[in-house]
Amino acid sequence: MFVEVTKNDLQGSILVPGSKSHTIRAVLLSALADGVTTVENPLPSLDCLSAAEVAKALGAEVEINENKWIIKGTGGKPQVPANVVDTGNSGTATYFAMGIAGLLDGITVITGDEQIRRRPVAELVNGLRSLGVRAELTTTDRKAPPVVIKGPMQGGTVHMSGFSSQFTSAILLAATLVDGTVEVVIENPLEKPYLQMTVDWVRKFGGEIEMTEDYKRFTVRGPKPYQTCSAIVPADWSGAAFPLVAAAITNSAVTIEGVDVDDCQGDKEVLRILMEMGADIEVNKEKMQVTVRGGKPLKAKSTIDLSDIPDTLPALSVCACFAEGDTHFTGLAHVRVKETDRVAVMHELLTKCGADIEIGADYMVVHGGKALTGQVVNSYDDHRIAMAMTVCGLAAEGTMKVEHAECASVSFPEFYEKMNKIGAEIKIHE
Repeated sequence: MFVEVTKNDLQGSILVPGSKSHTIRAVLLSALADGVTTVENPLPSLDCLSAAEVAKALGAEVEINENKWIIKGTGGKPQVPANVVDTGNSGTATYFAMGIAGLLDGITVITGDEQIRRRPVAELVNGLRSLGVRAELTTTDRKAPPVVIKGPMQGGTVHMSGFSSQFTSAILLAATLVDGTVEVVIENPLEKPYLQMTVDWVRKFGGEIEMTEDYKRFTVRGPKPYQTCSAIVPADWSGAAFPLVAAAITNSAVTIEGVDVDDCQGDKEVLRILMEMGADIEVNKEKMQVTVRGGKPLKAKSTIDLSDIPDTLPALSVCACFAEGDTHFTGLAHVRVKETDRVAVMHELLTKCGADIEIGADYMVVHGGKALTGQVVNSYDDHRIAMAMTVCGLAAEGTMKVEHAECASVSFPEFYEKMNKIGAEIKIHE
């Protein structure tokens, strides 16, 4: 599938779907809990459906409806999967499944699609081993899945670099059910809002985690069974970033519906960043609305540290291209090991469109204000790349053709259709 996008302004309201990060945590904790949990407003994306399949493989019963998923948990006794666990394209589901598999007194084999089989997990494997889990990577270079795991997990201390919050979260989700005390010590915690999200969900399901204010030490004393709870998934700020930026770089007036500015999601920082770049944004907390009025000149922001909000680089790098001056993005080392090397890919695609960009191991400098022209670009099957280049096409001259565009459904189902409803001219070619 590919889409063709032409320059156009936007008018109207758009409802952002539920958060992928929240949904996956809610689903897998429901699978471990005692009783039936109703997960409301889940994101029905491919990644979240992969998490639901993991839950089923662990012995949970999952009923998927339009706006709520009903999950009967395993009461803290997940079963050894009867078959290989395939997590599709979901890195989060892969890592969390690895952590939960470490609880099981049996062998679990976990794999995913081609992208997942390139994503390094050796640090998580070593972390599990330090808790008594037998974990082996089967590839020649011993870096990425497939991975074979056999528990049970024991108490102990895990030392992590902090490069990926998901590795830490994977251990924290499982640690509550361990017979003993698990300590996780992090050298340099990145993506701290995601760590906080995990802690919040574990506590919501009845788990107990002690943590230091600097996110460098977590202590879990188990076992403490998870209990069912009210699991309501908030709207996805990661997905909201795309219509927000689209409105800011065009002569538009767009209202994003259903977003909670008090939620723990780090990607809500996009609001503050856009405001500091000069975007006209109005926040209505009571109505859970954010309105962006475009057409106002944007100015580059000297430095934007994305250590805690790596998923915003694709959208914000597009925005920086349409702002006058130089924008320096820092803290990008871990952005290079997402679905793609997003630093390299955004540099490649935006440069092809006429942008002036410099990159290094952990930084990107966008020299904004250059005229961009739509080109034929490849999403590389990365949902955030596909949506970012679609947004770019709304402000660039000519036509932007985004190939392999169907991957947007990983985190934002019906993204193109919803954008068209507020005035975008996106032609969808199946």
